Amino acid sequence: MQRLMRIRHVTAGTRRRLAALGRDRGMTTAEYAVGIMAACTFALVLLGVVRSDSVRSALAGIVQNALGLAG
Repeated sequence: MQRLMRIRHVTAGTRRRLAALGRDRGMTTAEYAVGIMAACTFALVLLGVVRSDSVRSALAGIVQNALGLAG
């Protein structure tokens, strides 16, 4: 009888742990909002860097070399 009680106790504990794992999956709405804001900020910074004259000319030189257009 005591063995059966231990098995039930272990099974109940396992069910509680599995249920707790399932509740904490994915991101909440606030975490999505923070993630989207961080991605947008990074995109704006990257856009500013790429639009600068020095980076634009360097990228143009790389593309021209790759296409064999440079003399």
